Amino acid sequence: MAVIGRLFATFFGFLAACFVAGAVVVYALLFPEMDLQTLDLDNGTVNVIFGIGFMLISGFALLPALIAVLVTEAFSIRHILAYAIFGALAGLGCYLAFIPFDTVTMTFEGIVRRHAEVMVGAGILGGVVYWLIAGRNAGAWRERPSPSFPPPARSDSQAR
Repeated sequence: MAVIGRLFATFFGFLAACFVAGAVVVYALLFPEMDLQTLDLDNGTVNVIFGIGFMLISGFALLPALIAVLVTEAFSIRHILAYAIFGALAGLGCYLAFIPFDTVTMTFEGIVRRHAEVMVGAGILGGVVYWLIAGRNAGAWRERPSPSFPPPARSDSQAR
């Protein structure tokens, strides 16, 4: 039963992390002139945030996040820094998935440093959001629950 609960926690953590990363990417790349004081979000902005969030969910971040979840659950890694590092690697991997790769020279062509930084930052924030929702209890489903009441005391007549 605990495994089913962990599956739901990881699923909702992944959804939230993707939407937060999508919001960071939308704000940093598409709307750099937007003022944080007013934060005018119209329907078009929200639709773009959801679109990039769904794009991250649909496959670009799915495999790196699945690997990170499997590693952290298997080894019960609960430290926030590990999730931030996994998120940064996932963000970098998502960015490099969009960049053309020249197989002759074995290099990526057209890397924009600011865009890579934004994707890595969005991945870090996504990793932290995942840690807040599901990562703090990684591997807890394998631990035996402590009894809610103490065992009965044995008397001397029962000990013999």
